[in-house]
Amino acid sequence: MPIDFAFRWCTDYTSEDGQLAGDGHARRILSRSDRRVVYETLYDYPAGWAWSRQTVTLHPPDRWTATAVGNYRNWDLVYTLRPLAPEVTEFTFHGARTPVGLARRNPSQRALKAELNEMWKHFGRAMRSDYLRQVRRSRAGRPRPPTRAPKR
Repeated sequence: MPIDFAFRWCTDYTSEDGQLAGDGHARRILSRSDRRVVYETLYDYPAGWAWSRQTVTLHPPDRWTATAVGNYRNWDLVYTLRPLAPEVTEFTFHGARTPVGLARRNPSQRALKAELNEMWKHFGRAMRSDYLRQVRRSRAGRPRPPTRAPKR
């Protein structure tokens, strides 16, 4: 999909994002402006709730950063989009995490990578589906060319 669609989709934080991610986390949007979104997330783990508050700073058209403070770990994240073709956009992110509070240590790099890749695979499918739905709607609204020459 085009970079403008990908940016809007990825930064349109909603309370339904947990279902899209495939893990069912609960999210509450606390504030939103053109350049900043603040939300809280709750994950239900066997040992109890994991909570975090994320402050996201938007840098349209191709980047956003997030700082998360939580009861298990703190995060600093950078998300970047890069157009590869008119309807192809590369998504990358990287970050640093620090165990705090209830966390004894971070999950292994391998376990975290697998969890994040799975989450973004779900998001990617949902984004692609939304994009294709938008393309079909826009094509349906266009007048169709005549199938044969008009009579004179």
